[in-house]
Amino acid sequence: MENPENGIARVEVINAMNDKLETFSCDADTASITVSDAMARIMQIVEPKKECETIALMSALGRVLAVDITSPADVPNHTNSAMDGYAFRGTDLPNSGEKQFRLVGTALAGAPYRGSVKSGECVRIMTGAVMPDGTDSVVMQERVQANFDEIVISTGEKHGSNVRYAGEDIRIGDVVVRKGTRIGASQLGLLASLGLVEVQVFQKPRIGYFSTGDELKAVGVPLQIGEVYDSNRYTLHAMLNNLGVDPFDLGVVRDDPDMIENVIEKAAHEVDLLISTAGASVGDADYIRDILNRLGQVAFWKVAVKPGRPLSFGKLDDSLFFGLPGNPVSVMVTFQIFVKPAISKLTGEATFFEPKLWIKTVSDLRKRPGRMEYQRGILSIDSSGETVVSSTGEQGSGILSSMNQANCFIILPDDSVGAKAGDRVEVQPFPSGL
Repeated sequence: MENPENGIARVEVINAMNDKLETFSCDADTASITVSDAMARIMQIVEPKKECETIALMSALGRVLAVDITSPADVPNHTNSAMDGYAFRGTDLPNSGEKQFRLVGTALAGAPYRGSVKSGECVRIMTGAVMPDGTDSVVMQERVQANFDEIVISTGEKHGSNVRYAGEDIRIGDVVVRKGTRIGASQLGLLASLGLVEVQVFQKPRIGYFSTGDELKAVGVPLQIGEVYDSNRYTLHAMLNNLGVDPFDLGVVRDDPDMIENVIEKAAHEVDLLISTAGASVGDADYIRDILNRLGQVAFWKVAVKPGRPLSFGKLDDSLFFGLPGNPVSVMVTFQIFVKPAISKLTGEATFFEPKLWIKTVSDLRKRPGRMEYQRGILSIDSSGETVVSSTGEQGSGILSSMNQANCFIILPDDSVGAKAGDRVEVQPFPSGL
């Protein structure tokens, strides 16, 4: 490696794809830490909230359980039929030929047959109905011949078939949903099936956020030359509302060090985590790092990631702080990669990170070594039925439309020089609502 010039080194990389020696610009920066190092520092500092509250089950969607939920009952709570058909004694089923049975009644879900079934008798039964006393097998209605109160079945039916036994799914005392689980539709339905009226959850963390910049204007206001609309607060509002937190919009703060410091100092006593956008890079009007150094502890202020290198994280008394870049694409990328896992841990959730896949790319992907890149991609199904990923095109951090088109990140490691169509690359699908 040659000596660095202006913070950018030049390295020689052998391009194995065409066996030519090519020289690439290396996007390295000695002041930046790696993505994995940044995540390790974040997770070491973030502590889950310990405060809990008991809320109605219907209000629990999106909240995080503070205790394990154990079942107060067997599920199903009674042995029942898995099919519409006829209930018999298993020992009565024929081993050969046909056999006739006398129909003595009907069992419906919620209206069981009250008698006891004797040998040579059967009961018409519906799915979910309690198995009548004396029966242990159900023959599907399509496999019998019915003639008023006489039922004929043939050989081939199995003893104990089409029956769901009490406790087959869940037994009393089983842990059905564990502490740290974010309650979704399936968990909500499961807890309702147990008859639970309320659950204990962690309190929502309060997340404050603001934008900085004299050039930022509210939507609906005509723009002057050099001005832009503040889209970042809308983006953060949407992403935070998907995480079961209490968002707190602090608005736009001018590029004034005293004003920014006042907002941060006040918010540090009111929120669990504070997020700023812009003011995190190295320009003359970027004050966040200096303010953080005065008011708290800075864990890092640059990460070897693209987009989003100017990224600060630290602690302010009992609050946490993220200083994100001002570019809208960089805000979305750094939020998903760094802020969201931190919030997941803060809420008490047991799982912090999004799953990743290895998928074939159908696009050539360009990259310089030195930083981990999160390129915007589109997951789709090709004509052969295989899941593939393609690039959204230009990956500049100012191209916000690329996030609108994308449904995943294509993750290219620090030392990668890109990929060719046909290579398998690491992909992180977007969560619902991004």
